[in-house]
Amino acid sequence: MSPDTTPQDPRPESSHRPESSPRPESSEVAYAAAEAAYDAGQQSGTMLQVIAPDGAVIRPDLLPDPATRLHLYRQMRRARHFDERGWVLYRQGRLGVFPPFGGMEASQVGTAAALTKDDWLFPTYRDTGAALTLGLPIARTLAYWRTSPHGWHMPADLKVLPFYIPIATQYPQAVGAALAEQRRGTRNVAMAFIGDGGSSEGDFHEALNFAGALNAPCVFILQNNGWAISVPTRHQTRATDLSRRADGYGIPGVRVDGNDALATYHVTREAVERARSGGGPTLIETVTYRIKPHTVADDPTRYRTDADNAGWDAKDPVTRLRVHLLAEGLMTEASEADLLADIAAEFEAALAEADSYPEPTPAEILDHVFAEPTPQLKKQREEILAEHVAQTQAAQGHKEQA
Repeated sequence: MSPDTTPQDPRPESSHRPESSPRPESSEVAYAAAEAAYDAGQQSGTMLQVIAPDGAVIRPDLLPDPATRLHLYRQMRRARHFDERGWVLYRQGRLGVFPPFGGMEASQVGTAAALTKDDWLFPTYRDTGAALTLGLPIARTLAYWRTSPHGWHMPADLKVLPFYIPIATQYPQAVGAALAEQRRGTRNVAMAFIGDGGSSEGDFHEALNFAGALNAPCVFILQNNGWAISVPTRHQTRATDLSRRADGYGIPGVRVDGNDALATYHVTREAVERARSGGGPTLIETVTYRIKPHTVADDPTRYRTDADNAGWDAKDPVTRLRVHLLAEGLMTEASEADLLADIAAEFEAALAEADSYPEPTPAEILDHVFAEPTPQLKKQREEILAEHVAQTQAAQGHKEQA
């Protein structure tokens, strides 16, 4: 199976494109008014920050201990290295189409770092950084984005679900996992990710109501990165503070700077502890930005301009924490160089492992559909294997004749 056969985004191609036909003048006026209202609301909205974009400390009372800050930086660097190498591997034909997440590391690492391996993680297709933070092996992650069966199932000691391609379906399922833990009497929680566009889906609202009504130990992460594929947030909703969607379901809603790893870690740790203690679910909106394309096969210049992206490079989450750690004396240029070398070596070793995985057989596509194969699956497997054997024999015959 070729690494280029990773499933594309399930939405029709037309949904990736900006509208090509002009809107009526009344619609243009309405859109302009909505954009102005949205931008004004964003500017007036409040969100928690612990360190400023320049690394300066805003809330010293909320700073985690030095070891935690260094751990968060290491995980963010690991995530960024994966994202950057992923682009290279894709262009080399060694990785399938995958959604980059560079620039969103604080939103993913700061939240997932509040979990333990006993907790559940329900990631979207863009949350590779969160899965790596919780402990998903790099080699298996690479195999997943190569559509290899070696990446289709998660490690037995890790409660990470495969990356969700359908939008918002993971939210109700996370509530189910949380309720299962509640019934078993554990203190384990479930965490589910979604984007700003996904928060307009019915599953999002049903899950929040479901979790609130049954006091499920669930933490909902809503990553507001400004874009639902090619649709800006201000076009798909008039709401300017998505964390307030929690109000309708009687659960806490928190808005945090999603480019501040220390702030996202603080609010998520509080939400996780509240859930463990029987306090129920929390919705956390992490305000960040999707600097990168929707996928490595996407061309964002078709629907956004440099003006849309202006200012976000200066808010880079990795740079922000790096400057803070250097200023606080918790890291030196030399120790960072050693860290980056370790991360690069770790990735290359994982890549070599992924390259060593044997090529899958066609029938393996059915192996992880059900725990107990149905009669239909068994029949399909037999048919696929018979066809594969016939093709192999035919190819061998042609080779001998040549």
